[in-house]
Amino acid sequence: NILTSINDENSSFMDFRLEQNYPNPFNSGTKITWQSPISGHILVRVFNILGTEVIKLVDEVKPSGTYEVEFDGSNLSSGVYFYQLVTQNLIQTKKMILLK
Repeated sequence: NILTSINDENSSFMDFRLEQNYPNPFNSGTKITWQSPISGHILVRVFNILGTEVIKLVDEVKPSGTYEVEFDGSNLSSGVYFYQLVTQNLIQTKKMILLK
């Protein structure tokens, strides 16, 4: 028997990608980019170091594609923040640093 293909039903979740924000560290504004291989509900949130949500950047159904959202941290204190991408079956979180 010769293996001719592999069917990985979870491979589409591997294609979800949350990029590191740019620039990082940032002064007041930074861009958050993600890629979604399938359409569905997308939630992008920012949390402070204590885990408190400071803003919800995206909360809607999106078709597959690459997306970018600007985060304005000008009204926040300097420090470490976390941004999170939530889909139906996946959660990804990354760290960013706000310096003023």
